[in-house]
Formats: sequence, structure tokens, C-alpha cells
Amino acid sequence: MRWWKVIGVASFVGVAATGVVLARAERRRRAYTPEQIRDRLRERHAEASDPRPTV
Repeated sequence: MRWWKVIGVASFVGVAATGVVLARAERRRRAYTPEQIRDRLRERHAEASDPRPTV
């Protein structure tokens, strides 16, 4: 029955690691200034509205 403990610990470690990754991504996202966000949105809009040649 020890393998149940190993699976439980591995699950806990996986959930904790996922939380760390999500927290890090959230911190990076919130680190942008409003001007940087506007610039990025304008760049993405320009890329999306450029007519792309069809093959």
C-alpha cells in the first residue's frame, strides 16, 4: 500500500508546481505598464488586419 502514498505525494507536488507556474505568469502579466499593453495590442491588431496572400 506504499505506492498510494507515492502517488499522493506526486499529485501534491504536481498541484504545487502548477500553482507556482500560474503565479509566475500572473506576475509577469501584471508587470506591464498600460502603455506597453496598448502598444502590444496595436501591434497585434496591425498584424491581424494586414492582408495575407492566399496560396
